[in-house]
Amino acid sequence: MASGPSSAPARAAAVNRRSGSLPKKGEKLAPLAERLARLGLVRDWDFVLHLPLRYEDETRITPISELRYGQTCQVEATVVSSHLRQGASMQLIAQVADSSGTLQLRFIHFYPSQRKLLGPGQLVRCYGLVRQSFNGLPEMVHPKVKACTGTSTELSKTLTPVYPAGEGITQTWLRKRIDRAILDVDLVDLVPPSFLEPFALPSLAQSIRELHHPAPGADFDAYAERRTPAWRRLKFDELLAQQIALRHGRSIRDQASALPLAGAPQGGLCEKLLASLPFELTGAQQRVLQEIFSDMNRPHPMHRLVQGDVGCGKTVVAAIAAMRAIDSGTQAALMAPTELLAEQHFQKLKSWVEPLGVEVLWLSGSLKPRDKAERQERIRSGQARLIVGTHALIQDAVQFANLGLAIVDEQHRFGVNQRLKMRCSSASGYMAHLLALSATPIPRTLAMSYLADIDVSVIDELPAGRTPVTTKVISLERLPDVVSAVRNAVGQGRQCYWVCPLIEDSQKADLTAVTMRADALVEALPGARVGLVHGAMSAEDKNARMAAFAAGNMDVLVATTVIEVGVDVPNASVMVIEHAERFGLSQLHQLRGRVGRGSAKSFCILLFDPELSQTGRERLRIIRQTTDGFEIAREDLRLRGPGEFMGARQSGAPALRFADVQTDANLLDAARSDAASWLALDKQKALAHAARWFSGKTDYLDA
Repeated sequence: MASGPSSAPARAAAVNRRSGSLPKKGEKLAPLAERLARLGLVRDWDFVLHLPLRYEDETRITPISELRYGQTCQVEATVVSSHLRQGASMQLIAQVADSSGTLQLRFIHFYPSQRKLLGPGQLVRCYGLVRQSFNGLPEMVHPKVKACTGTSTELSKTLTPVYPAGEGITQTWLRKRIDRAILDVDLVDLVPPSFLEPFALPSLAQSIRELHHPAPGADFDAYAERRTPAWRRLKFDELLAQQIALRHGRSIRDQASALPLAGAPQGGLCEKLLASLPFELTGAQQRVLQEIFSDMNRPHPMHRLVQGDVGCGKTVVAAIAAMRAIDSGTQAALMAPTELLAEQHFQKLKSWVEPLGVEVLWLSGSLKPRDKAERQERIRSGQARLIVGTHALIQDAVQFANLGLAIVDEQHRFGVNQRLKMRCSSASGYMAHLLALSATPIPRTLAMSYLADIDVSVIDELPAGRTPVTTKVISLERLPDVVSAVRNAVGQGRQCYWVCPLIEDSQKADLTAVTMRADALVEALPGARVGLVHGAMSAEDKNARMAAFAAGNMDVLVATTVIEVGVDVPNASVMVIEHAERFGLSQLHQLRGRVGRGSAKSFCILLFDPELSQTGRERLRIIRQTTDGFEIAREDLRLRGPGEFMGARQSGAPALRFADVQTDANLLDAARSDAASWLALDKQKALAHAARWFSGKTDYLDA
């Protein structure tokens, strides 16, 4: 090679630095404590519960001649040769041999110390995945290599754990720190033996030590799938801690004071609103209202979630509850996550309650400063009795005179501290009753786990007159046929939605951009009024176009998922969802619910890429076969997992790291029951168990 030996490592280091494997010159890492905190590692117990991602078997040596491609093995061999190879990047190539054969090692990124370690004649141990190299030798790329000197020749007595690690945190350091934490913490079993016996669960100390250091010959698959007795013990303890934390949070909330809202004796706003509605409430709506009224009548704050399918009538239930609060002399406020959805609620409530003499006040961030200040004063003075808005309702400048009922729509889209702030923003000193609404039905196991501190009401009956929606799954190759169907619907005076997943064209994913689709439909549908709505537009433009579509002044609305919730256009009878395989099941169900709200036969057309993944195929099969929101939610949970489904970071419930609410449902059932009995028998010890798992993470359980 042209360059001298001293310059080669420097050149290799430069290549590695460009690739990002080494910090840039002068670049400083954040303090260690800060980097550990990002991983949730603060207390000794955090380290104890920081379980391995996988394990490496360094308990035995495999002769090179017995290596098999695709296996991960450890060899002990002597370095025969080592050199740098110049190509697209500098590579370090070494050959090592034992008495049975030769193995090649390849490092695309490396340190000078690694080149020194692989000097000819060195005895080393190499651990890595075996593959076939271009020259026919077995090869390991970026194996773990260590010198065999002195005590380092002893083989590991247990499998080697590999942990989730952050920037600049090495596995060696993390293993030592975790082992020290295991020695320092008290691994005494707090959980009563009677809780463990039904599942034959091992002790906590045994489970912790086994999970960090499994014995040689352990079943790799069983550990990877988390189905060993030790794993089941940790899952049960985690579920038990979560249920204790949620129940304790509920007991604290129940000690807070709220004004009982009994409503008017007779002839109040509740009765007037019910009498004026142009439809009858369903049996499910009436049942849920009685559950809400019972809660509002108590001197402790209600914390109730009303969930139900698209179009089941949650808004009118919320309106009647608001009238009861106003009948009781307090204010009611409804907060929605987007201006579009909040505006929809505002218009509906106005049409229902203003004829009864109740003014509905609108508050959003887009108002002019003078208008906003005037409305904030009306809220503060108590003149405004029913207020609808967005996040503007929880700004510091907003102070309610006597908020009795806080209604939060699509509650999972708000952070727990935001919900808490709204409930505690009343000058009266009382905590407001909370009524949360969700159009995403939550499966039973998920509700048991994440909503154990909330009372849940379900509206499981659709109002009469809803038109069934026919769902069709069609390949994008038949796009002209779909455009023709839209043309026919528009010709019959109907309106159509066309939903796309992106705003702008993407080279990374072959998806049709919403802007391009709108242009194509303008050309393909001469004479049709085609509009465009997406999240990057200003709220003013978005609302104006949505209002035009709702008023019938637009035939086809091309949009992103900003129209997922809150849009009610009875004349819309066709929903086209392009690249439907890219959407979640619950999202597809929400979008489908935008049509079928009038008397016309309605269709939801799911356009898919012909090169469909197995998950995408499964998702479309489910949405085509059922319109049951709860069944769809269960399948969505199965496909996506609870974290994404619930937005657990937003829920306030301690998130689960190890347990799975689907596969561990039997452990969850037992944990719910055991948490209640343990808190009743020995509250202090139960809370000590929860603190091991969730210390510092349950501050907002009352939100």
